[in-house]
Amino acid sequence: MGDTQQRLQALSDEYQKLQQDLQNNINSRQKLESQQQENKGVQKEFASLKEDAKIYKLVGPVLLKQDKTEAVMAVDGRLEFIDKEIKRIEKQIKDVQEKSDQLRSEIIQIQSQAQPQAAEA
Repeated sequence: MGDTQQRLQALSDEYQKLQQDLQNNINSRQKLESQQQENKGVQKEFASLKEDAKIYKLVGPVLLKQDKTEAVMAVDGRLEFIDKEIKRIEKQIKDVQEKSDQLRSEIIQIQSQAQPQAAEA
């Protein structure tokens, strides 16, 4: 009976850790999606600008003039990076959910096996 309790406690602790990992991954994805929306807005603004428009980049407390082509490439590169990160995080979320589901099934199975034993005692 003690082994069952210890096993159940270990599985429960692991399950809680997975739930925390899942929450952290979801928070990361939300931040990335926010950054993605912001960069898409910038991309849309760049599309509406004339070719000779002046673009300034904030670097610390200073505004530096930046070439439009360079600025567009930087935003496109950021969006590409963010897309890859979102896909990576989503795969992590899927993996953690699968592990979590397996653990939950194992916990339920152990609990259901332990109940008849406890009733006999």
